[in-house]
Amino acid sequence: MTRPAPRLTPGPAPRPVRRSARGSAPLVAAAVAAVLLLAAGCGGRATTHHKPGTGHEQAAGSHGTLLAARDESGHRLRDLPAAEAPAVRAEARPDTEGGWNVHLTVERFRFTPESTGGGALTGRGHARVLVDGREAARAYGPWFHVPAGARTLTVRLHADDHTVWATAGEPVQTTVPLAPSATAPASPPTTAPAPDPTPDPTPSTRTLDIRVTGSTVTPAPARVEVRKGERITLRVISDRADTLHVHGYDREAALSPGIPAALTLTADRTGLFEVETHASDLVLTQLVVR
Repeated sequence: MTRPAPRLTPGPAPRPVRRSARGSAPLVAAAVAAVLLLAAGCGGRATTHHKPGTGHEQAAGSHGTLLAARDESGHRLRDLPAAEAPAVRAEARPDTEGGWNVHLTVERFRFTPESTGGGALTGRGHARVLVDGREAARAYGPWFHVPAGARTLTVRLHADDHTVWATAGEPVQTTVPLAPSATAPASPPTTAPAPDPTPDPTPSTRTLDIRVTGSTVTPAPARVEVRKGERITLRVISDRADTLHVHGYDREAALSPGIPAALTLTADRTGLFEVETHASDLVLTQLVVR
């Protein structure tokens, strides 16, 4: 007897496999960590940008203690121990065309114009120049010029982030007076006085002996330091007829071949004054009156 084949009844449709949210969590956390690491930048802290040739410390360093005190321009003071703080001195030299040429001597400090606007690193930065108490310029090196008319000069050291280097709560700076007479205009030329063959020798008079032979000056031209108020006698012997002239004082004396000529003056003006001959255009010496 043949049995009929069994009927197949379709079962339930298979359910789609769903990935557990718990299994994807580590992947999400790793991605977030990577984003945060990239945002942190070098050194583990956020930065904006580095200038070419500067590192992160130069761009975002912060040495010393930032004080609440500010200078007159609004720059905050950054205090350092005395052993680490920089120092500055200034020397103002009269310029023959007016004003002063200023030379800075610094200690534990160097000028870094390439990283200005970066971080505050000990021993680096620039200087601010204050003329008569008002900021006039920045100095990125040891030499700069101050125009005529100024009375006082202050040089203050700043960090690359423009804060003021300080120690014991006081800015690192130096102030020097500028003598008003150093750039006083020369008086109008006067008639050349007759040479005085016998100048009055007094204890306060100094004599400079100069000989001119052709284009040779003996002794060789050099700067001579003179105290303000000191009397100077220039005694010159030339091998040709010429005229002796002191710039700034506008004093002259005629030179005759082989005959000594003397010119006496009181150094009552400060500055640098050249002594020369007119016809041969030779510089005989330079008087530096202080």
